[in-house]
Amino acid sequence: MLLNYVYLIIAVVFEVIATTALKQTHGFTRLVPSLVSITGYALAFYFLSLPLRTMSVGVTYALWCGAGIILVTAIGWFWFKQSLDLPALAGMGLIMAGVMVINLFSKTVIH
Repeated sequence: MLLNYVYLIIAVVFEVIATTALKQTHGFTRLVPSLVSITGYALAFYFLSLPLRTMSVGVTYALWCGAGIILVTAIGWFWFKQSLDLPALAGMGLIMAGVMVINLFSKTVIH
């Protein structure tokens, strides 16, 4: 079970790297960021597939998306100086709360 979460964390990291690089591709007109993005997504999906062998697809995907949204938004704020207003912060708080509820209380994580 713990290994599934390790795979999921690795998948999130690769997805965040790929999404961050995606902004730098300028519509896939720049080679290095494009290669980083494509490779990152390929690795993200590979590592996402590993926990799906024993975890439910809905919960696994929710955890992957939730963590990715929070991290990409944080990188956008810090690295790209994108502003976050109160509704954006509140929405991310709700996403974080949802991820925590799933992890702490759901019995549907493993199918």
